[in-house]
Amino acid sequence: MEIVQITTSAADTLVTEGGGNALTVLDLLSKGGFILFVILILSFVAVYVFVERYRTIKAASKTPDNFIDEIREKVIRGDIEGAKIQCAHVDSPIARMIEKGVSRIGSSLKNIEVSIENVGKIEIFRLEQNLSILATIAGAAPMLGFLGTVIGMIRAFIAIAQEEGTVSPKLLSQGIYEAMITTAAGLVVGILAYLAYNYLVTRVQNLVHKMEYNSLEFIDLLQEPQ
Repeated sequence: MEIVQITTSAADTLVTEGGGNALTVLDLLSKGGFILFVILILSFVAVYVFVERYRTIKAASKTPDNFIDEIREKVIRGDIEGAKIQCAHVDSPIARMIEKGVSRIGSSLKNIEVSIENVGKIEIFRLEQNLSILATIAGAAPMLGFLGTVIGMIRAFIAIAQEEGTVSPKLLSQGIYEAMITTAAGLVVGILAYLAYNYLVTRVQNLVHKMEYNSLEFIDLLQEPQ
């Protein structure tokens, strides 16, 4: 109980200024100026892109475990139309790649490989769409934060220069912490956007490897003696 009281007292000290008026989060945000407003907008954009891409990639990863085996059985029996229908019922990049390969059965193996590869490139482009926005936010948010800090420091020193007589420590410290708010916000948004970007890139890479593995299995199927 004593530890909790000490911690609470320390937190109260950190969020007070001058005559003991507590500073709320909204008070701190209101001191960040226009740059902080831009950083907040970037944070909302980053959250939207992450959620949208996460749901898209998760949906694209859902391919039945026995999908290739069922396609194999139909191709071996010569049921090409059945294989196409089976692919059409599965909404995933792997199914669309295999469907293109099935539709090219009868042409040269090279043409089939190129057709599957072209569809794979389109699917990868769709999976990676908007990921560059997260990467941009990860780099731009900290830089905007530093810019806001520089602008805030300039304003603080102008205010100090305009003071007559001795500059009070309160005025100096207040100007500095208000200027540092944008740096903290920019770093938080940038770090989270960077982590989100790398997480999604890893998910995409895993799915791409799965797509390559299944396409190779299909090509091997076509080379089996009938």
